[in-house]
Amino acid sequence: VLENVLIPAVADGRPDNETVERARMLLDRVGLAERLEHRPAELSGGERERAAVARALLRKPALLLADEPTGNLDRTNAEAVAKLLLELQQQEQTMMIVVTHSQELAAMLQRRGELDNGTIRLT
Repeated sequence: VLENVLIPAVADGRPDNETVERARMLLDRVGLAERLEHRPAELSGGERERAAVARALLRKPALLLADEPTGNLDRTNAEAVAKLLLELQQQEQTMMIVVTHSQELAAMLQRRGELDNGTIRLT
């Protein structure tokens, strides 16, 4: 899982120690610290989703597009992922566009819109 999360950094060359530590921190924050050496095929669907969130956040993106980032997660893990996204959004000034059916996650976001008959309405 750690190697999988580091793929974006490998594309730019060998990941430095800071990047590896960030990957470890992100995996810990999404509850996968005990699964670092496992292969993605050995993970559940929810664990794979959490690893994908960590991978997406690794390079501190200016814009994060998240399609149902908590859709396959139980309540505890969904809350952990939501808190991580919101913390990093504030700390790193990441713009996020999140698509979700979760009213709990939507309620945490600063601005919300609803898709209604092909039109986005800001609420």
